[in-house]
Formats: sequence, structure tokens, C-alpha cells
Amino acid sequence: MLSHLRFFKSSFIITLLGLAAAYALGGPKAMFIAAILSVLEVSLSFDNAVVNATVLKDMDAVWRKRFMTWGMLIAVFGMRVIFPVLIVAVIAQLSPWAALTMAIQQPEQYAATLTSSHIIVAGFGGAFLMLVFLKFFFDQNKEVHWLPIIESPLVKMGKMGGIEIGLCLVIVYFISTQLAHHSQLDFILAAITGIITYIIVDGFGALLGGEENHGQTAVVRTGFSAFMYLEVLDASFSFDGVIGAFALSNNIFIIAIGLGIGAMFVRSLTIMFVEKGTLDQFRYLEHGAFYAIGALAFIMFIGTFHEIHEVVTGLVGAGFIIISLIASLRYQKNH
Repeated sequence: MLSHLRFFKSSFIITLLGLAAAYALGGPKAMFIAAILSVLEVSLSFDNAVVNATVLKDMDAVWRKRFMTWGMLIAVFGMRVIFPVLIVAVIAQLSPWAALTMAIQQPEQYAATLTSSHIIVAGFGGAFLMLVFLKFFFDQNKEVHWLPIIESPLVKMGKMGGIEIGLCLVIVYFISTQLAHHSQLDFILAAITGIITYIIVDGFGALLGGEENHGQTAVVRTGFSAFMYLEVLDASFSFDGVIGAFALSNNIFIIAIGLGIGAMFVRSLTIMFVEKGTLDQFRYLEHGAFYAIGALAFIMFIGTFHEIHEVVTGLVGAGFIIISLIASLRYQKNH
């Protein structure tokens, strides 16, 4: 147990500092809201930690360290503070500084403006996560199947080049037909941007390094490209969480503290999974995480025309993780 707790040392320190800062900003109520947001962030992003670990275990050690340091700063301040401000600036046609001023002085108006971007955010994030989900199950090299009746045919279908992109486009079009006419184009353009972003990030290593697989080229491909992939993945996970956080507080600093604490624990979980070889110990945990990502993508899409509570999202993701853990333990017992 103590060997596991060492991975969370920095997270506990950040938690204490963050809760103290929240108390200074708004007293016991603010501290309580920050604590609730941190718990929600961890519950919604547990599958993100598993997927991060699948990428990090093959990443160059230098870039792995950079992801855990620079990536942490980008995740907390970039995706959970700066990026929402930029979204509001674009939507309200303001300068970034004016948008930040609005967030501080007119939090209700800021929250309303940011929430109005939900369809665009869901289109981008949902499409990106959908491709992450489909790519895993259409992978021709995938040998371990948790649910063979579903996964074996998908692997065979993966021989059709680009099938995941085609399927994602079909899903995007179907969802767009459920939206109000004035929202359809915004959703489709956002989803296409998400698809293009996935294609670029997923193939960025090849663009940098060609087909070589040795020396510095290999380090760049498994380092920088993987770093960018994980950052966009984290952004896709965090978008809905940031918007949903305004249901509890309009204070962007309280939200940043709460989500930042949660993000720290997700990073600690990721490190533990990599160093402890958790994915190798639990055969189907990775599968459960990708099923959870697929569910989150569908929930983001459906959420554009039908409200779905964040608790449902968290329970669905946690359900896949728990069931995959049970299946993994059963496999260990039988083998």
C-alpha cells in the first residue's frame, strides 16, 4: 500500500495547497466545491489515465517526463483556464483579456457564453474520442479480445483502410440531423475539425520521421507526436468537464483549482499504471477504458440535443472499468 501511495505524494500536496487557496477565495463553500470538482474530474477521467498509460509505456523516457511536467501545466492552466477564455473570446468577439475580465467581473455572462459553445465543443471532442475508440477496435494487429463476438469482426473490418473515419462521418451526419437547423453546420464543421486533428496528430510522427525507425527519428516519433496526441486527448476529455463545472460555480479560479486537483490525481494514476505494469497485470483493463471512451463520445454527441447529467457519464465510464477489472481478475484465476 505504501509503495502505491508514493505515486500520489505530489497530488496530496497540490490538494492541500489548492483547497487552502479555494478557502482564501471563497471560504468553506468554495473549498467544498473545489473538492467536489476534483472528485468528479477523477471519476470522469479514470479511463483517460488508462489510455495515457498505454501510450506512455512505449514513450521515450525524456518525453514521458516532459508530459508529466509540461503536460501537467498545459492540462491544468491551458485546457481548464486559458482555452475556455479563448473560446469565449471567439464567440463573443472579444479580446482574450476582455474575455478574462468578463470571467472575473461578470461570471454569469461568461458562463452563459461558454455554455452556448457546447455543440461546437461536443462536435470536436466527440469526433476525436470516437476515432480513438474506433481505431483501437479496428486495429488489425489487435490480438487480445475481451468480447470476441464483437471485437473479432471489427478487427477483420479493420483491413478496410479508413473505415473508422468513414464510420465516424456517418455517425456525425446522423447526429447532425437531430439538431436544430441553425446548429447543424457548426456541429459538422467542429466534428470535421476534430477528425482532421486526429488524423494529423495520429500521423504526426510519420510526417516528422518518414518510415525510418532508428536513432533520433524514432525518439521524435514516439516522443513529440505521442505528447501531442495525449494533450489533444486530454483536451477532448476536459471540455465537457469544464463546461459542466459551471453548474457548481461561476468562479473560474475555483473551477481551475478543483479540476486541477483532479488532473493531478489522474496524472499520478497514469504514472502508477506505467511503473507498476498495471495494464499487463489486468488483461482487459485497456479494453474497458476504450469502451468507456466510446461511450463518452456517444454521450457527448447525444448531449447536443438531449441533456445528460455528468453523473451518468461518470457511472457509465466507471462501469466499463469495473467490469473489465472483474473480467481480468477472473482470467487470472482461470489461467
